Order: sequence, then structure tokens, then C-alpha cells
Amino acid sequence: MDNKKGFIRKTKQRDLILKTLKNTDTHPTADWIYEQVKKEMPNISLGTVYRNLGMLKDLGEIIELNCGNKYSRFDGNPENHYHFVCTECEKVIDIKGCPVDKELDLCVARENDVEVFFHRTEFYGLCPDCKKKKEQQQV
Repeated sequence: MDNKKGFIRKTKQRDLILKTLKNTDTHPTADWIYEQVKKEMPNISLGTVYRNLGMLKDLGEIIELNCGNKYSRFDGNPENHYHFVCTECEKVIDIKGCPVDKELDLCVARENDVEVFFHRTEFYGLCPDCKKKKEQQQV
């Protein structure tokens, strides 16, 4: 970041990391992103990937998810939306068809005398694959 001019220099590494993240809906870890980016940019380091993910998060280009897993996961869709986390395989899925409840923001703000910018909600259970496996085991 150039503090004198107030802008962040565009880099090939950051562009490739963002492109990789936007081209998947799997909510990958930094290690997965590193392995994918390394195929196209063999000299990139894991540290560079982590630094750029942090910068992209700070810029509002991506979301970092901490869903109780060992590792953070990243989402290339920065719009506020809900996620489902499989408690069996730890897959993270975007929730479709359920818009973010803006009334909840207003209620929390009103009842607690705070200013709410956004909220995040995760749902936990079994993904379709794990649910199917469980049902087959019970037969």
C-alpha cells in the first residue's frame, strides 16, 4: 500500500489469487488456494498467498469464514449471505433461496442501542452427500 497516494498497487499474484477464489464455490482454505495458484505461478510462496488473502479481505473483495474448523476458509462472494457447514465432512455451502434477514439487523440495533452493519449466520448439519451416506448405513 502506498500511503502517500492512498492506493494499493495491483499485482499479478493478488489478481490470480482472486481469480482462483472467484472461480470456485467450495470455500477453500489458504493451502488449497496456494496449490491452485502455484500451478500457474510456481514461484509464489504460501506467505504471499496469506498476505494477499488478508489484503483482499480488508479491501472487501472476499470473505474469511471461521466456521469452527481448524482452518479459515475463503469466499470469493463478498456479498453478505448465509452458509451451511457439514459437521461430518466440513464442506461449506452457500445457502440459496434464503435472503439475509435485514429485519434482524434492525431488531438488534433497536433493542441494544447499537449500530449494526451486517450479521453472519451459519447453519450446521449434514450435507447432501453425508446425509445420503448416513441413510445408506441405516438400511
